[in-house]
Amino acid sequence: MTEPALRRAARAEWGPLLRTGWSALAAKKLQAIPVTLTAVCVTLVFQVVQNQPWGYRPIQNIGSVQAYEHLWLALLRTPLSLFVPALDLPVWGALAQILVVFGLAEICVGWRVMFAVAYLATLAGTMYARIGLWIGPDSPIGLPDADKYVIDTGPSAAVVGLAIFVSWRYRAWFTCGLVVAAMVFEVLFIKSNLAGKEHIAAVLAVLVLCAVWEVWQPGIPRGASRVSGWGRRR
Repeated sequence: MTEPALRRAARAEWGPLLRTGWSALAAKKLQAIPVTLTAVCVTLVFQVVQNQPWGYRPIQNIGSVQAYEHLWLALLRTPLSLFVPALDLPVWGALAQILVVFGLAEICVGWRVMFAVAYLATLAGTMYARIGLWIGPDSPIGLPDADKYVIDTGPSAAVVGLAIFVSWRYRAWFTCGLVVAAMVFEVLFIKSNLAGKEHIAAVLAVLVLCAVWEVWQPGIPRGASRVSGWGRRR
């Protein structure tokens, strides 16, 4: 493919998405993503508090999900678990993911849809952990018993789900396919652990949502987030 053809393909893939994001930021600056900025601040506060001798247990009590716990308790904690950074990963990664992906999603589809998709993806991972333990380690889609004690927090499943949803919404098919392929590659060749398989669960849940939405409102054109109930009205 020649360079002009590559540029045309890049514009077709990312042009509408980036124009929507840039226009909102140019017009409203950071006021275009208030919910995202709040999420970043909450995540940062949780990170600071959970690293204090007095703060670890309270944060675990409100936002830590483990598969051995009662389901109702896990469901209560799942929304806040999204903003509790994993202790074994650098917090800047979680903050960057939330700022970029949540921010773009908030602009493109509105904060209500953004949070609904993020919660769906996170909840899919939470539910998969229990199903995977029930299936057991003898199946490639199952989990070993030790995984029921893994602390399951962080925004990664939500980020994956939002990336797929926004890509579908703006018909960025290559990007959507790339995210899906990256998650499959992660499980097959990098880490076939609880986190990796939860990402696959998030992918499947959001793809089902996209398929249902496509049937419900077929042929929605790009940029329709400004009308017909999509995203915020300007």
